[in-house]
Amino acid sequence: MTDNGHHGKPLTGQVVRVGEQGPEGAITTAGGRRYTAADHVLSDQARSRIADGVPANTRRAYERQWNDFSTWCAEHGRVKLPATGNTMAEYVETLCAAERAPASIEQAIACVRTMHRLAGHHNQPPTDAARLALRSYKRARAEAGTRGQREAPPVGIDALRAMVSACDLNTRTGLRDRLLLVLGLALMGRRSELVALTCDDVRQVPDGLEVTIRTSKTDKDSRGETIAIPRGSHPLTDPVAVWSDWVGVLTEAGQTSGRLLRRIDRHGNLGPRLGADAVNVIVRDLAVRAAVPGADTFTAHSLRAGGATVAYAAGVPVSVIAKHGRWAPASPVVLRYIRAVDRWRDNAMRGVGL
Repeated sequence: MTDNGHHGKPLTGQVVRVGEQGPEGAITTAGGRRYTAADHVLSDQARSRIADGVPANTRRAYERQWNDFSTWCAEHGRVKLPATGNTMAEYVETLCAAERAPASIEQAIACVRTMHRLAGHHNQPPTDAARLALRSYKRARAEAGTRGQREAPPVGIDALRAMVSACDLNTRTGLRDRLLLVLGLALMGRRSELVALTCDDVRQVPDGLEVTIRTSKTDKDSRGETIAIPRGSHPLTDPVAVWSDWVGVLTEAGQTSGRLLRRIDRHGNLGPRLGADAVNVIVRDLAVRAAVPGADTFTAHSLRAGGATVAYAAGVPVSVIAKHGRWAPASPVVLRYIRAVDRWRDNAMRGVGL
């Protein structure tokens, strides 16, 4: 084997296969070069950049899951890296016995596999037994009448108008909350997308509004996408009017740059930004004040689900809904919303004379 960097002369007198240690303990590459200590160095800046490449919510959830798994392994005398298939199955059984939600257990499995991959263990721990245990747990919960993962109910147009009517439009808070509701539904927006919007991300055009989503869950490379929102027909929920009223508030306060949605204190003073957790609180509070059925189960996701639901009920194709809401083309989430509409619109018992 020759090294092109050494003018065609043999690197050593011994042939070393790729990935094996040479006579001096070095590891060779496909080109016959030897790895040195420098090849394995990763700066703190690079580590920070890599960590930041994972969405903050996912990062926090995985950190919590990995800490739980690490602690459990230490307490039970098991190796966490690399973990065995039996360790995975036993850990899942522990989570099942603790009556953790199935979705949380699925996340724990995914977290452990991801941490193995990041640590260089490409032969990830077998999870067949662990997933069979989880399947048994799900079946037992179903037979016992335990509800599965609770989904936030979608906000329909009537519910949206009722919630907007519950906003005090004579206050800054009321005008902000109305914009949050209308944009959330019209954009089919994730709460992370909504709170990340800046004043420059929304602009008025003859047909309505153009909203730039700079990054999203399905846009991992942050290419960005501009979503068109047509003018509305109802004065309370017309996106252009709702946005214009809030821009008037920002202009009056001399804050026409930075985040679009702002925290507001009890004196009506604008803060730098609205937190993602606050969106859930606002949506649920307005649903309760509007006496919307099931109001206590409403979350920010109710707006996103509502946008998809009302669009499909109005005859919008699934592919258009998925693109507008920035879902993956084959996302099962969109199909769930569609089935919720279809089970009533295309019901087998409709019109049979019962």
